[in-house]
Parts: sequence; C-alpha cells; structure tokens
Amino acid sequence: MNINENYLNLEESYLFSTVAKKVAQYTSENPDKKVIRLGIGDVTLPLCNAVIGAMHKAVDEMGSQSTFRGYGPEQGYDFLRNAVKNYYLKRNVELDTDEIFISDGAKSDIGNILDLFSKDNAVLVPDPVYPVYVDTNIMAGRKVIFANANEENDFLPLPDKNTKADIIYICSPNNPTGAVYNKEQLKLWVNYAKEQNAIILFDAAYECFVSDENLPKSIFEIEGAKDCAIEFCSLSKTAGFTGTRCGYTIVPKNLGRLNKFWLRRQTTKFNGVPYIVQRGAEAVFSEEGQKEIKENINYYKENAKIISETLTKCGIYYTGGKHSPYIWLKCPNNMKSWEFFDYLLNNIQIVGTPGSGFGQNGEGYFRLTSFGSKENTIEAMKRFEEAFSPAKV
Repeated sequence: MNINENYLNLEESYLFSTVAKKVAQYTSENPDKKVIRLGIGDVTLPLCNAVIGAMHKAVDEMGSQSTFRGYGPEQGYDFLRNAVKNYYLKRNVELDTDEIFISDGAKSDIGNILDLFSKDNAVLVPDPVYPVYVDTNIMAGRKVIFANANEENDFLPLPDKNTKADIIYICSPNNPTGAVYNKEQLKLWVNYAKEQNAIILFDAAYECFVSDENLPKSIFEIEGAKDCAIEFCSLSKTAGFTGTRCGYTIVPKNLGRLNKFWLRRQTTKFNGVPYIVQRGAEAVFSEEGQKEIKENINYYKENAKIISETLTKCGIYYTGGKHSPYIWLKCPNNMKSWEFFDYLLNNIQIVGTPGSGFGQNGEGYFRLTSFGSKENTIEAMKRFEEAFSPAKV
C-alpha cells in the first residue's frame, strides 16, 4: 500500500485552522475580554423568510407518501436548474439546463472538477489567492505557477503570454483582495486561455456584491468564454447558505467532452443536494427571495463601508469593500501579517486573517470581512481607529 505523498507538500495546517487555534487559546486565557471576529468569511444574518418558508413546505412534503422524495437527480432538480438559468438570462447569458449542475457548494466543486484533468497540466493561480486553489492541485501533484497580484496592478494581474498554463483560476470579486476585473480585463484572460488551449476555472462566489452594472458578475458575459471557461457559484454568501450548503457549477457544452465527463463524475461520486435544500435555493431566485437577500447583502455592504471609512481616516492602504465583503489592507508600521494578527488580538481584541496565509504576495497585508454584526463592526472600527489614528501611528 502506497500513500499519496503529495500531501507532504502541503502546509502543516490550513490557514483558518491556525487562526481558530490562536483565538481559542487567547479567549481561554482572557475570558473577560470581548473578542470581535472579522476573520473567517462566515455570514451572521439568518436565512431569509422566503427560503425558510420554502424549506418548511418541503419538509411537510417529505412527511407525506404522495409527495415524498427519495434519491433525486445528481445534477439537481429541474426546478432549481431552471431558476438558475433564468437568473443568468437576466444578465443576457443564455444557458441550457444540462449545462447547470447543482452541488453542495463552490468549494467542493472547485476541488472535485480537477478529477477531469490530467495531473500533467500546469496550473496558474494569482498570488495572493484562496488557499483551496493551490492545495487541491498540490494534493494531485500538479505544477502550480503564480501570477503576481500586487499594489502596482491593483491586485488584478493580467495574462503573460510568455507563461504557459493549462488550467487558470480567476476569482472576481477576489478572495482575499476584494478586487474586481472589468470586462476588458476578463476579455484578455479569455483570449489568453483560447490561445493557450487552456481552461479558466472562474469562481463567482461573491458576484452578488457587485453593484456596478458595468462590472461583470459572470465570465460568460465575456464573448468567447463558453469556449474556455467553467464557472462556480455558491449561495453561501448570496443567501447565507454557509451552513445549508448549496451552489452550482456551469459547464458549457461548447467545452465538448468536459460537460459529459462532469455529468459522469457527479453521477458516480455524488448523490445530489437534499430536496429540502434545493427548494430553499429555488426560493432565493424568486422575486421575494431576491428582495430579501438584497437587504442582507446591503447590510454587509454597510459594514464594509464602515471598515473602509475607518481605514481611510487612518491613512491605511486597502482594496476591496466596495464590491466585495472583503477588505484587504496593508499592515501599518511595516508589520508582518502574523505580527499584525497578534497585535490586533492581544491589544484591541480584533480577529482578522493574515495575508501571508494567501501566498507570498500577501505578506505584509491583512484581510478583514464585513460579515459580522453592525454593532460589532462599529465597535471594532472604533478600537482600530483609536489604535491607528494618524496621531498615534
């Protein structure tokens, strides 16, 4: 028996596990201190009424023999796939229902999609980047190449024709930086992918935070993208489904065998998302659901505005916040990422995420999220301003 020794090439622990361990130790030693968590991107508002109502009705259906559902289609029920199809149609993106695959979240699919590709493929990811992109490919033994995202390019790297890549990861709005590509920039990536005969894996998990109609929410708003891109999206941030688990992946039929391969993979390794959850997800796309989730998203956007305004007052460089739940800031006083983490935790009891955990280019930067309560966000930024006002720095 031989093990997959590629796992030995991973970091010893997952970034957010390390953060949780440090916070747990601090709170146990300082039970009288109120710690405000603005680190992990988990939502805090409850599911909206439209979703709850739909799920309650579905529970009742499961209690009656005439409406009970057993195994469902692995790729999702048609009622939800059609709801997703109509959602895209509002953005002038036409999809066939058999290009839409319902899943238990974008994170799962982003890792599972790699089953379709040879380990010999070279993978291009931005740095800094969501760790899952890198780790899932390291687990498979693939070569990972990094595209430099930095202050000079506003953390939005563009393709380098001298770099050969087979699989390209793009996240917009980006996690962790909050930066958003415009249509012209995404067109450059689409052209590059087609020239390289490469595939783009486009993570649209935060598309609901884009409020500027001129900024794309989907890679498929770009001409030619259906020939070279797969898109992942989730209801985790859109509708608070972090604990409910539901997302969807778009594999265009223009990609030929990849669409059939993904269907084959899912029907072999996945039994589908529970019926009750899918009914709740369907309600997200209803008129009532869209109105209610927009209110929740605006709540988080207001938190992001509070954080951004505080950083501006303190004269601290940052990106994100406007079209993203994430605010990516430069650590004051040339502090390293983990040094700043420890300073915030020990001195003003604020938890964020060290930028170095997202890659080499993240060193010296830090991520805050807007998913806390407004009360806690206001209190946290009051503490932050007192600690880092220009007069004190």
